[in-house]
Amino acid sequence: MNKPRFETKDLSEENIAKLAALSDTFPGVVTEGKVNFDLLRSLLGDEVFGDEAYEFTWVGKRAAIAESGKPIRKTLRPCIEESKNWDTTENLYIEGDNLDVLKLLQESYLGKVKMIYIDPPYNTGNDFIYRDDFKQSREEYDEESGVYDEDGDRLIRNTESNGRFHSDWCSMIYPRLVLARNMLRDDGIILISIDRNELINLVKICDEVFGASNYISLISVINNPRGRQSDTFIATTNEFLLCYAKNQADCQINGQPLTSEQKSEFNMTDDEYGAYRLLGLRQRGASSLRADRPEMFFPIYVNPLTKEISLEEKPGWECVLPRKSDNRDGRWMWGKEKCKEDHHRLVARKIERRNEYDIFVKDYLVRGDGERSRKFNSVWDDKGYNNQSGTQEVKTILGGDYMSFPKSRALLQSICIMGASKDSIILDFFSGSATTAHAVMQLNAEDGGKRKFIMVQLPEVCAEETDAAKAGYKNICEIGKERIRRAGNKILEEITSGAGRGDGTGFGMGMPTNKTEWDLITKEVLDIGFRVLKLDNTNMKDVFYSAAEVTQDMLAGFESNIKDDRTDMDLLFGCLLDWGLPLSMLHAHETIDGVTIHTYNDGDLIACFADNVSDVVIKKIAERQPLRAVFRDSSFRGSPDKINVNEIFKLMAPNTTVRVI
Repeated sequence: MNKPRFETKDLSEENIAKLAALSDTFPGVVTEGKVNFDLLRSLLGDEVFGDEAYEFTWVGKRAAIAESGKPIRKTLRPCIEESKNWDTTENLYIEGDNLDVLKLLQESYLGKVKMIYIDPPYNTGNDFIYRDDFKQSREEYDEESGVYDEDGDRLIRNTESNGRFHSDWCSMIYPRLVLARNMLRDDGIILISIDRNELINLVKICDEVFGASNYISLISVINNPRGRQSDTFIATTNEFLLCYAKNQADCQINGQPLTSEQKSEFNMTDDEYGAYRLLGLRQRGASSLRADRPEMFFPIYVNPLTKEISLEEKPGWECVLPRKSDNRDGRWMWGKEKCKEDHHRLVARKIERRNEYDIFVKDYLVRGDGERSRKFNSVWDDKGYNNQSGTQEVKTILGGDYMSFPKSRALLQSICIMGASKDSIILDFFSGSATTAHAVMQLNAEDGGKRKFIMVQLPEVCAEETDAAKAGYKNICEIGKERIRRAGNKILEEITSGAGRGDGTGFGMGMPTNKTEWDLITKEVLDIGFRVLKLDNTNMKDVFYSAAEVTQDMLAGFESNIKDDRTDMDLLFGCLLDWGLPLSMLHAHETIDGVTIHTYNDGDLIACFADNVSDVVIKKIAERQPLRAVFRDSSFRGSPDKINVNEIFKLMAPNTTVRVI
């Protein structure tokens, strides 16, 4: 039986292995696991490595790049008592340094996240940023105005007097973005809120991490319409939303729903396809001349009596050509084949002032993939995006002003509409007051979606003098979790009371009015729960002692290599991470022959961590033929028992992978 490693992968080693696999292209470059960089330079051509190059760098960049690939021996421990709907929810709330958390999630969520949104520290000169250099002592950090969260993780107030003011921020964000990119789906998108302080550096880092060709847009969000009058010269009214795709060729960006005014333009209807408006078939604007697309200049014939349209010449029918107003030859918006294929959408109208016919296209409100939408533009100025809206939302839900400058829910809902599909995973690893989670739940309630969220937040301690601390919140995570609980309950109350039912969309479409039936539906459909997981050191004891260091008392502790304070659930989720399984799937437990059996996602993994596991239990588990089975090493008296387990699984479940910890 194999044993798990309980350590994140060394991504640098993986990259070296990938280079070694290209031995036909780069022979001899990797020898005994080491890269011969001089030989690699020669094979690529010395001119590639000239003294001068266009590049973006800062003090500490090499260390920041290396940091993203360093393995860690940590784990995520479940906290069921702080969770909501633990057994059924697919949402996650993770407490801990997001760099370590992203490393732990690499295998479980590799290529599975549709959208990432983050609102990192803006580096205004007064922000606390994550400090990734752990060489200094706590006393040295205190001298530098550093602070700790309640778990001892280090933060530092990055003042402008710091000689590495911009470098420290760049070193903080770079490895996190590298790891975040790995988690995006091929059609995924990342959106980052930022102001001018680090905007230029962030663009350069994203160009490097995601590729300049994957840049989508820089959106200006008007969040303070009156302007910040404390500014020296110009009153700032906006922040920025920087967008990159994982692969622009595969990227899917959704449009935003039409307003009532825009829908009113679709003021005609036909029996088969519903409401529509007419758009001219003649191409307008740029590239609208015959010379631009000669194949799109052709005659269309109109029956003057019936207004019937044909692409073939017929006696007595009028010929219509795409002429421009100055009588130059233009072109049609569609080619001949498209006109034949969608012939039913073409309409002829007599233009009386010109005494000639023109051709129009029926543009339907509802298409095969649903109701029409319009592209988001590069300036977002909805009044709901105002900073005051975000502050007021937190006050309304929690009863106090407990967060500084939280983003508005309306802004996050627009971001989710644009970047995520209705059944996708959304990640926010600077979650703050958990506005993203609130927006996801609200959006699901409005359109019937099944989006899932993963929130990650460092448990930064609330200072004693703050309203949050006076209200009993020890750290930012407690604020975020309580907001999700209350927001979810409020959304559910609105739905079940009728206030949250729509006008033919989401839960409002064809749903019952009986409250009991609504309760059943929302429990099955609307996920307002979340699993709380907390970052901690590995579940396994550190047994790496030299012979001279081992005492008689220590030998007794080596009977089990698992730390004494760890529960079955701790071990289960450690195994999920090691095996790369998602952390939000269905979990059930039962008692068989006096011991607890954990079943994850209907048999993706079955675990038993009891001290003594009988043959009855082993056979019951094997009968279910799980994909994976895991036990404690100490569950068996010795090698003969382990051999017996292997034989049982070979006979009853030969495709099950069995491990012991």
